[in-house]
Amino acid sequence: MQGRLASYRRIVVKIGSALLVDRKAGLKRAWLNSLARDIAALRRDGHEILVVSSGAVAMGRTVLDMRSGSLKLEENQAAAAVGQIALARAWDEALDEEGITTGQVLVTIDDTESRRRYLNARATIGALLRMGAVPVINENDTVATNEIRYGDNDRLAARVATMMNADLLIILSDVDGLYTASPALDPDARHLAEIEAITPEIEAMAGEAASELSRGGMRTKVEAGKIATQAGTAMIITKGAVDNPLSALDGGAACSLFHASTAPVSAWKSWIAGQLEPQGRLIVDEGAARALRSGKSLLPAGVRGVEGAFQRGDTLAVVLEGSREEVARGLAGYDADEAGLIAGHKTPEIEAILGHAPRAAMIHRDDMVVKV
Repeated sequence: MQGRLASYRRIVVKIGSALLVDRKAGLKRAWLNSLARDIAALRRDGHEILVVSSGAVAMGRTVLDMRSGSLKLEENQAAAAVGQIALARAWDEALDEEGITTGQVLVTIDDTESRRRYLNARATIGALLRMGAVPVINENDTVATNEIRYGDNDRLAARVATMMNADLLIILSDVDGLYTASPALDPDARHLAEIEAITPEIEAMAGEAASELSRGGMRTKVEAGKIATQAGTAMIITKGAVDNPLSALDGGAACSLFHASTAPVSAWKSWIAGQLEPQGRLIVDEGAARALRSGKSLLPAGVRGVEGAFQRGDTLAVVLEGSREEVARGLAGYDADEAGLIAGHKTPEIEAILGHAPRAAMIHRDDMVVKV
């Protein structure tokens, strides 16, 4: 392949459950084999490929012949336990046909939220790449809890892409990209081939998940794009439900390309920005928001409210009072109890309130990423 993908050296490919698994027939083996041929062709051209594969729960449901509709948490976890074995076997067999060694990596969102586990996962995946293997990464749904309920692998794929400094994240979807509105509901909806930046208007175009086998929707794909592009990784959404989907993409198939930021944040700030579930929120006024956008730290005086039971070092979202628009994300300088006591107070007042010398800021600018 020497077309559209030629300039991207390290590529993460995310596959949704509905592409891999048919509710009645099970694994779509012919499609998977065609994708394996695409991966082999890209590797021959010098690309490094990582796969983030959904499908464990969906595979388990078909193997166990489980009922349609929503499942209890323990039923989801049981389905994942069966499905992970079947999914790993399917990937191993498909890639082995192309002479490619596969390494399975099971992660949870917690593995990307904890800095130490994040670094360990990065080291393991990096070692697999150096050894010439294709890492196949899947959320560990057998032990996941909130992840199964809220979950999608789109944002997990974005976290993997940024963690591994990938050049491109490809999300194979059931649609060929982002539209100005849902094509199923609006006949005048326009396809967007290129997105220079993810603005509030772009976010407003995203919809919700519509399949019991596919937990993500366009909304989560756009959120994944925010994580990836801010860290310097481009993202493509394209239709995956065709044979040889990567060859089709390389040859010019319709897609939406989200351009990487021209000023990506540092690795440390990329990790902060990619935190998926903030442990709390600080509500700020417009003056504080302007200060943050100009590169200042968040001081207690600009904080109008404190939400959540967080500890110092936890990830916080900074939101604007009234609109609740998220303006920044960073690491807490205070526990929630202390933050609540000093919110709205000027720095000279804080020592008397706390009974000890205060820290410099609620969130220091070095530990914060401001939304653009």
